[in-house]
Amino acid sequence: MAFPQPRPQAPQLPQHLLRTVDCQQGAVRAVRFNADGNYLLTCGSDKSLKLWSVSRGTLLKTYTGHGYEVLDVDCSYDNSQLCSCSSDKTVILWDVASGQVTRKLRGHAGKVNCVQFNEEATVMLSGSIDGTVRCWDTRSRRMEPIQILDEARDGVSSLKVSEHELLTGSVDGRVRRYDLRMGQLHVDFIGSPITCVCFSRDGQCTLSSSLDSTVRLLDKSSGEMLGEYSGHVNKGYKLDCCLSDKDTHVLSCSEDGHVYFWDLVEGSLTLKLPVGKAVVQSLSFHPTEPRLLTSMEGRVQVWGVEPEDAAVEDAKAE
Repeated sequence: MAFPQPRPQAPQLPQHLLRTVDCQQGAVRAVRFNADGNYLLTCGSDKSLKLWSVSRGTLLKTYTGHGYEVLDVDCSYDNSQLCSCSSDKTVILWDVASGQVTRKLRGHAGKVNCVQFNEEATVMLSGSIDGTVRCWDTRSRRMEPIQILDEARDGVSSLKVSEHELLTGSVDGRVRRYDLRMGQLHVDFIGSPITCVCFSRDGQCTLSSSLDSTVRLLDKSSGEMLGEYSGHVNKGYKLDCCLSDKDTHVLSCSEDGHVYFWDLVEGSLTLKLPVGKAVVQSLSFHPTEPRLLTSMEGRVQVWGVEPEDAAVEDAKAE
């Protein structure tokens, strides 16, 4: 005998502030969850990189080695390595446990805006204001990149790696998708400088935000525009956008101190989350749960679905 399926619950959005972390590293340029979402990483304008516990908001380690402000960071799938990039034109590979610099890679001609590991953490990819993406082998001692992608006509502001695909956003107003297996390049012209790109969790779509205060969802294979999301302010800063853990909502930072949540399918504004009075510079959505990180000035905020989350987490940690 078959029972009817339970009605799917409406997705819950992380709108309760669980804790605020005062990072004490100047302005927080980027905040990122690690691969499993138990830790968070902050990039500081004081040249440091910090690793924190999400559940307690405690500082676990500080990484110093960059010569200027740190702009982006990524953690390997096994939490053993970090890669970071900076306005000092370098990319650094770190050993998480010891806090030591494993490799410091030079080659970009200007500040490096974004960096990411591939899935196996065998390659680091970095995008720079010099208009190139450089691919670095994490296992060899070679100081030269294994590949340089120089198709962008202006700075590369954002990049994401997914299996055999690389997505980049550039100030030249184009989103480029490289199929590394097939050796193909697909270009979508948006027109306004791109500040952030990402893949949907199901890998079927790409999301991009640009300086015309609009976030766009494109079908990956056809390039067809599936949705446009606006209402937020993004005119002068490099701000993050992303999708929620189950691809139900589109999120964007805003220069008006809020994070905007839109329903992915309907395009309507679901939630305008007040973070503070300054620019929400960066955000990161938990890989599997409705948790959100935001950064504003020198602080990071951790958001959850309900306020008692914090008490439960602390009880678990005891």
